[in-house]
Amino acid sequence: MSKSRLEEMVRYRRTIHQKPELMYEERETAGFVAGHLKSLGYVIEEGIAETGIVCLIDSGLPGKTILVRADMDALPILEETVHDYKSRHPGKMHACGHDGHTSILMALSTELKESLQFIVPKGRVLLCFQPAEEGGAGADKMIEAGILEKYKVDACFALHVWNHIELGKLGVVNGTMMASVDEFFITIKGVSGHGAMPQHTVDPILVGSHIVTALQSIVSRNVDPLEPCVVTVGSFHAGNAFNVIPETAELRGTVRTYSKSVYEMFPKRLEDLVRGVAKGFGAEIDFKFKRIDKPTINDAKMADLVREAGKKILGEDCITEENTRSMGGEDFSAFLMKRPGCYFFVGSRNEKKGFVNPHHSSYFDFDEEAMPIGLSVLKELIHLYLSTH
Repeated sequence: MSKSRLEEMVRYRRTIHQKPELMYEERETAGFVAGHLKSLGYVIEEGIAETGIVCLIDSGLPGKTILVRADMDALPILEETVHDYKSRHPGKMHACGHDGHTSILMALSTELKESLQFIVPKGRVLLCFQPAEEGGAGADKMIEAGILEKYKVDACFALHVWNHIELGKLGVVNGTMMASVDEFFITIKGVSGHGAMPQHTVDPILVGSHIVTALQSIVSRNVDPLEPCVVTVGSFHAGNAFNVIPETAELRGTVRTYSKSVYEMFPKRLEDLVRGVAKGFGAEIDFKFKRIDKPTINDAKMADLVREAGKKILGEDCITEENTRSMGGEDFSAFLMKRPGCYFFVGSRNEKKGFVNPHHSSYFDFDEEAMPIGLSVLKELIHLYLSTH
């Protein structure tokens, strides 16, 4: 990888980093990407899922179509780093590395223009610049827009710079890599009254306390002990006086699952349990369950291609599963539910340079040397997939 290519990606990344945009607001970022693609002579489709872009690059020879995705959105975080390229938009920050992903894909578009026949021996590459990964279901909306069918996509890949893995390593696993992300809202309606005369009330705080405890029985008694699963109540609000039993209590929480079967089972089981507990106390329930991300499940054969590409670029010892699986979520899972593919991590941690802060931290930054690694692996991966399929 030439020094000039690294400098190019660094320039892209720092430009994007200074102007972070939240989900479905990525207009300036999308304009920056679109301008670059058009300058290379590519025909692109813009405005998919509001701000998304796709660019089809065709070898001219019949073959499969491989989709490679980068996410573009930032987070509602006030950046506290001291870099000269820090966010200029107060309260908004690229605190997860999406600016790096977008820059890698922009550089890939240049590489494809300069070395198309070498990288793409046959078939086609669809570059996908996606909005709203951070809880906005951007992947789902791009899929709903029909890009997989329109461009006849056969396989999907995406990378993520990862500060939990050392620079020079790739995190790759077969099967589930990241959990689903679901959110639930429970409003408990009881009967309010004096705290000293509870016999005249239906106490929603008591009901809510039993619900919080009972929810853990789903994990311990309805899910295989070898199956990762988390239920967390992160918010419990009720009342505002020390001697008054309120009429309502509100609970809000998240569910994280790994397998399709548990993912599909959980909403009904949770609702049945909540309503059953409430009924036992004479309370009423308003229950809502919101799907955000599906489990991120890699196809084993596609993961093997990533490993092969990685070893060719970084050597035999570059692949790791340590610090790779996570109960966090990723909306690229929506693509992997529709087509075989692989989501993988590119190590970006460098303790000597101080790149150790976790993702979504107000101090997050990553070693930009990870970007040429990601670019090289993607180029090799595209070549391997299109050569063998």
